[in-house]
Amino acid sequence: QVQLVESGGGLVQAGGSLSLSCAASGSIVSINTMAWYRQAPGNQRDLVASITRGGITNYADSVKGRFTISRDNAKNTVYLRMNSLKPEDTAVYYCNADVTRSGTRWTLVNYWGQGAQVTVSS
Repeated sequence: QVQLVESGGGLVQAGGSLSLSCAASGSIVSINTMAWYRQAPGNQRDLVASITRGGITNYADSVKGRFTISRDNAKNTVYLRMNSLKPEDTAVYYCNADVTRSGTRWTLVNYWGQGAQVTVSS
């Protein structure tokens, strides 16, 4: 019923910048918190940044001052601007959203994007 489609992954040199986007579509009544997670090989999936519908943000300590999360509620899209990238930022980045879904009843459901590979070379 709801899909999150990510775009913007790729290869970038250390110190460079990259932007990710994630658009939600489907039977959406509203989207509450949206977030970005990342998972490197052998590691768990960790929260990178989150943003409420009203724009309140939260960042992992490792990315504070370098990454910026934003959203466009009219487009049901969340963005992640990544500056001053480091090799340790290399991971698959997943978007996540808490969605109030329409149907026989309104239901709050958490969804994941397909993942976008971000590779930072040194």
